Amino acid sequence: MDNNPLFDLKGKTAVITGSSRGIGKAIAVRMAQYGAKVMISSRKIDACNEVVEEIKALGGEAYAEECNISSKDALQNLCDVSYEKLGKVDILVLNAASNPYYGPLAKITDEAFDKVMNNNVKSNLWLSNMIIPKMAEAGGGKVIVISSIAGITGSDVLGAYSISKTADLGLVRSLAVEWGPQNINVNALLPGIIKTNFAKALWENPEILGNVEKNAPLRRIGIPDEVAGAAIMLASESGGFITGQTIVMDGGVTISGTA
Repeated sequence: MDNNPLFDLKGKTAVITGSSRGIGKAIAVRMAQYGAKVMISSRKIDACNEVVEEIKALGGEAYAEECNISSKDALQNLCDVSYEKLGKVDILVLNAASNPYYGPLAKITDEAFDKVMNNNVKSNLWLSNMIIPKMAEAGGGKVIVISSIAGITGSDVLGAYSISKTADLGLVRSLAVEWGPQNINVNALLPGIIKTNFAKALWENPEILGNVEKNAPLRRIGIPDEVAGAAIMLASESGGFITGQTIVMDGGVTISGTA
């Protein structure tokens, strides 16, 4: 990528949670193609290893570690193994999330609400607190949180998920303020409906998909690579002066009044 110095990730290392499929996998594969060494992680190590082999086949360097983000010990292990295998961490992509409940907030159980908040917010804080101080000691780094347009819109069926993704935006802003003086950039990407297994309940719903295709300015849902491109921008020199920001990628849904 010598002809693209602004997007060059040679010599950089990246840890990406939830990277065995979907958006996380796309970010990992593309970052590796731009020169970064990457750590793949998810709850399913076999799926992680498959991504590692895919990246190696493309000429990249990757490692895998099983990690359940609900466990602080598992996250600490991911941090430790990442430093052991990669030597350093320049880029942290907090992508893993869960949404065990689809329905009105009036009927959500405490257990389901706690799971959403713990996995989508607290786990991000945990891993940030494990890695960002080390980044600062090494001279700086880039943190990217994968939030969602659910973080800036309301929903009658994804309320808890929306609350968690809104909280992530507050986390991004505060971490950006706290760590900016030590050359740490922290930003959020807010995808709309992306064609992944995680969002299958949405894009396989003919009514929801039809509404997007009819009303969104771009008349379609997104694909994982369209999120990966923005992640590479934020992780490279191109994003050097961007911090504490949210980048919405939703085909225009939220600006057209059809979200």
